Amino acid sequence: MNKSELDEIVDFLKKVSFFSDVTRTSLLELCKSSKIEFFERNECIIEKGEIGKAMYVILDGKVNVHDKQHSYSTFSTADCFGEYALIDDEPRSASVTAIEDTSVLKIEAKYFVELVSTDMGFTKGILSVLIKRHRELDVIQERLAASKQEIELGNAKMSGLINGAMDAIIMFDEKFRIILTNPSANKLLKNEDGLQRNVLFFFDDTSANLIESLVKSGLDDNTKTFNNYLPEIVKVIGSNDTETLNEGTISRYGNDRETFYTLILRNIEERLIAQDKINQLTTRTKYLEEEIIQLTSNHGILAEDQSMVNVLNLIDQVANTDATVLINGETGTGKELVARAIHTASDRSEKPLIRINCGAIPANLIESELFGHEKGAFTGATATRKGRFLLADKGTIFLDEIGELPLNLQPKLLRVIQEGEFDPLGSSSTIKVDVRIIAATHRDLFEFSKQGKFREDLFYRLNVFPITVPALKDRGDDVCLIAQNMVQEFSKKFNKPVTVLTKEQKALFLEYEWPGNVRELQNLVERALIISKNRKIDWAQIIPNSHKENLPHNPEESNIVLTSTEIVQIEKENILKALRQTNWKISGDKGAAALLKLRPTTLTSKIKALGIVRPV
Repeated sequence: MNKSELDEIVDFLKKVSFFSDVTRTSLLELCKSSKIEFFERNECIIEKGEIGKAMYVILDGKVNVHDKQHSYSTFSTADCFGEYALIDDEPRSASVTAIEDTSVLKIEAKYFVELVSTDMGFTKGILSVLIKRHRELDVIQERLAASKQEIELGNAKMSGLINGAMDAIIMFDEKFRIILTNPSANKLLKNEDGLQRNVLFFFDDTSANLIESLVKSGLDDNTKTFNNYLPEIVKVIGSNDTETLNEGTISRYGNDRETFYTLILRNIEERLIAQDKINQLTTRTKYLEEEIIQLTSNHGILAEDQSMVNVLNLIDQVANTDATVLINGETGTGKELVARAIHTASDRSEKPLIRINCGAIPANLIESELFGHEKGAFTGATATRKGRFLLADKGTIFLDEIGELPLNLQPKLLRVIQEGEFDPLGSSSTIKVDVRIIAATHRDLFEFSKQGKFREDLFYRLNVFPITVPALKDRGDDVCLIAQNMVQEFSKKFNKPVTVLTKEQKALFLEYEWPGNVRELQNLVERALIISKNRKIDWAQIIPNSHKENLPHNPEESNIVLTSTEIVQIEKENILKALRQTNWKISGDKGAAALLKLRPTTLTSKIKALGIVRPV
């Protein structure tokens, strides 16, 4: 090699880690005694078993270190191989073959050793590199020691996981011999020494065939691993002949030489028993729910009269929306029952329905009740409190008697409806909520808004979907239907059976105006059941009868007491008289209802209850 080639090789060797600390002068001497060799693709550079006489530095190309077909590693430009030839004359343990056309610098061992003995600078440079490599080896050994500890810790964790598992874990080989079981598996198999036994012996024929087919189908698959749920429930037969039903998974893992399988089984007998009970209870519940629906006619509301059927239809229409609902109706008509029906039939039924009566809470406390307060917000606020709106988040809030809400709080309610947010009392933080609002009132809010007693903009926000619950006196025969249902309920409650309502008794219910509506009816029926004797109730003494009070008073007959049957007969004759005078016309200015000063629906119900039929 000429001087320029030598300088080029020296510059190259300075970048090789093995010679990085050697001086240029020493490297120049080394290169003078070395030579460049070229090898074509697949040409052997070192043959396994031959005595090594030189080391090589790859100038360009790539080589494969191998033993026949097994490859250990590949080296490329600036890598060294054959270094052991510098210190021993043992046969080489592997072959080295060029993967592509490769040029190498061949450094003869005898010249290397000679330079070590004569050139102190060369020796120091090589020792410096070896010391660095030794230190790197120390670091690697430390890492290996740490890795060993991590592996041991990982094995301990894995062992704890397997042994602590409640599921049975069984590992077996290709010959179905058990190689590992955890305590849960031993308990399931009723055998503490199942190792090396055939796993299929612990299953009934059907289950054993299933597992065997899964293993064989896995062998036909080229992938080394698989993980499948058992497609069917398997029956395990323990060593004491106990049988259990199990579900589970089967997985495969291993390498080219060995394959293993893992069964994870879970006893499901208790679950199956529980599921069977749940199915029975579910069936029974569905039956009872259907029965309740039939008895209560929809949403727990008894209704046959068209006026109330219309209300039920409106409930069904609005329930699955988030529209704000305003329920109008007299006191005691069941406005809260309508609100609950809307919530129950809505998508928010799983969330709470929070109720607040705006008229029952003092004006100075209503804001705190609705929106909550922070600690110290006012005298007596010793702790932070969540308001009803926050409690109703994702659910429904029912604002009963909304007409009683103080005017100064109405803007805050309007903000919740419009923006879905509010500030708790004494807090500077704004809270966002998702609440469906249902309000109810017995007031005429429109008239209130005209009088300045209620904000007009709030009224229109609340009146998105109005529902008017009719008074009990306007629901025709519903009063008898509800009364009979209440009689049955209180009869069971007080354990005092009574007879069903007769036609004459129903007429008494239809005759009364029921100013307190359903609530008054409930209180009256409860009182009647309490004082009932011998399965009988004197409804004529219980129900306030306006008709009886309006009968013509004759002083001469003031001592005559009429029975309830006689009163009903008098009323029947009076209705017949009115029908004849109006040519059996019921409604209208010249109808019988106007003549009797009754509502047409009430008169129709009375005609039906008294069995009055128009003659042909």
